Amino acid sequence: MAEEGGAEVAEAVEMRAALGRLRRTTGLPVAFGGLLPESGRLRIAELNGTATGALRALAISSGNGLGGRSMVLSRPCAVTDYAVARHISHEYDAAVAAEGLRSVLAVPVVVRRKVRGVLYGALRSALPIGERTFDAAVAAARDVEQALVVRDEVRRLLSATRELPAGPDAWEEVRAAHSELRALAPRIVDTELREELLTVCGRLAGAAGPADARRGRPPLMALAPRETDVLACVAAGSTNAKAAELLGLRPETVKGYLRSAMRKLGAHTRLEAVVAARRAGLLP
Repeated sequence: MAEEGGAEVAEAVEMRAALGRLRRTTGLPVAFGGLLPESGRLRIAELNGTATGALRALAISSGNGLGGRSMVLSRPCAVTDYAVARHISHEYDAAVAAEGLRSVLAVPVVVRRKVRGVLYGALRSALPIGERTFDAAVAAARDVEQALVVRDEVRRLLSATRELPAGPDAWEEVRAAHSELRALAPRIVDTELREELLTVCGRLAGAAGPADARRGRPPLMALAPRETDVLACVAAGSTNAKAAELLGLRPETVKGYLRSAMRKLGAHTRLEAVVAARRAGLLP
């Protein structure tokens, strides 16, 4: 239940950020939206710029209204005057009218061909919504999609780490999982999920390896989280450019973190740094 609560809080944060971005980039005065649970109907959970609470918790069925049409088609849809639009159904007219909305845009949040939510933007006047506004709204939805992709991948990796095989042959899988999890950690909004991820990373890094690797391990030394992230990518075979892409950093920043980590570890090469970090229990 705690995990579900954390996920709901993280989703709310992501949705609020996306709606704020949608309003800023499109100029639309009203934005609202919600994410679709595994089962059930989409509910409008977040409002931005609204004057009433008429839209809050409104349950949207697939195919109904503008948002429901957008969900079925998996593409953005818009109407210039909601109340008289002919190509949508009108189950939600009362709530839309109570908020005084006329021109409305709906953009689905789609992850792996599955609709996971809808973002709306609206005007209180019957004016056409232009192409630039469409593009900006789609960009806001893409941000939410990326956040959901990251969370899904983290959950997959966490599940996979519970099933990693034992023995010397498993180490490459352990190291690959550790590298991927470290790269994803900074992008997780859900604090509980991020803490779980970092706990697993610590467990993987400190896991017992071959006996000769455990004996004589020097005391654990401190590296900054980003220095560890960069080393984890390097250990998995990433170039500086690839590590920068995975971590959302500039290549020059990655080089800086790598140099700092090498200095702390007393290493002169990338390989020496990885070996030293493994001996210190910082990497699996």
